[in-house]
Amino acid sequence: MEPDLFTAAAEERREKDPTSAPLAARMRPRTLDEVVGQQHLLKPGSPLRRLVGEGAGGPAGASSVILWGPPGIGKTTLAYVVSQATQKRFVELSAITAGVKEVRAVIEGAKRAAGGYGKETVLFLDEIHRFSKAQQDSLLPAVENRWVTLIAATTENPYFSIISPLLSRSLLLTLESLTDEDLSALMRRALEEDRGLGGAVTLPAEAEAHLLRIAGGDARRALTALEAGAGSAIAKGEAEITLQTLEEAVDRAAVTYDRDGDQHYDVASALIKSIRGSDVDAALHYLARMIEAGEDPRFIARRLMISASEDIGLADPTALPIAVAAAQAVAMIGFPEAALTLSHATIALALAPKSNTATTAIGAALADVRAGLAGAVPAHLRDGHYKGAAKLGHAVGYVYPHDVPGGIAAQQYAPDEIQGKRYYEPTRYGAEARYADVVEKVRERLRTDRP
Repeated sequence: MEPDLFTAAAEERREKDPTSAPLAARMRPRTLDEVVGQQHLLKPGSPLRRLVGEGAGGPAGASSVILWGPPGIGKTTLAYVVSQATQKRFVELSAITAGVKEVRAVIEGAKRAAGGYGKETVLFLDEIHRFSKAQQDSLLPAVENRWVTLIAATTENPYFSIISPLLSRSLLLTLESLTDEDLSALMRRALEEDRGLGGAVTLPAEAEAHLLRIAGGDARRALTALEAGAGSAIAKGEAEITLQTLEEAVDRAAVTYDRDGDQHYDVASALIKSIRGSDVDAALHYLARMIEAGEDPRFIARRLMISASEDIGLADPTALPIAVAAAQAVAMIGFPEAALTLSHATIALALAPKSNTATTAIGAALADVRAGLAGAVPAHLRDGHYKGAAKLGHAVGYVYPHDVPGGIAAQQYAPDEIQGKRYYEPTRYGAEARYADVVEKVRERLRTDRP
């Protein structure tokens, strides 16, 4: 928001003593060229470039934008860069503390600024998903009439959390998670530049790897932990931030885990095998190791979805929907809350009855097809919806199952080459016992009632 007496005093103090600000604040980019990551949004002619007045089109006052992405990847930073680079009046609100009253005050101020001295206003609204529908509605006239240029930030899917009229009047820009390379570049800059740590300490590779695990793709978290480690090292008179010093400073032990090496696959394998073995405690242990090491939650969720079909299948038909729902939730919320969802799914899968018949059934069918057992489709099963199909005998004699008692039409379905093959051999574990009874009755019906 516009600075008050206390805000101005705080800013004056920071100007006199820059180190009084947190490292993350000091290292905030001053131009778009200093922004780490998000290069897909920073190309010449992009909406963000035009918003700060770059390019032939001049300042892009016509485009309000919604920035969507997980925490700590640069949404607020991009808004700050806009405020520094443009000559427009900049006002910041947070949907956590602001309401319709504050929004209307900003809009009225924007009108006065535009009418009084031709000054355009940029409104940065953080956490816009926390606004109710009515609160978001209050923004529409200002955005539609361009009384303000809105830059809104959200960590939640805008298609669920932001009203359609506001979405249609704005450009939706999706920010990508920061990579380890992005964070490494950011930490190197913080270590070397005068506004950062000014070369006071160095960061060895093992400590940097631990910082990357701690950060989990969050730039603020990375810089906060780096600052804590640097402060501790300097206090101890050390020239480098050792792994031990870093662990002490952030109170978080290093997890031996290489996301690109053997540990990545070994721990993931142990998680799935523990679920398969119904050891819920071991499964949670390996899940915790993956989370603590900064593993991509989407990778974990994908493994759980595979496990639901590979090792549980029809023994518990709810396992796959649970795993799929977990994957969707994880994609929407990210860490740290995603840990709860992954725990939910892991416990459910570990304690579910187990059956690998879905795996063995498709494996056997694939083996036969690859061995050449892929005969012609029986004529009565072929497509009969085109002119001339009947002359070829296609679909002739097909019995529509819904027209017969019991809904099972006894006719040949498989090619001659595999007639009588049994791929699905159900267990009697959990809910699959029901399928075991059903499949035997159906197979008997198909054998004895065939014309």
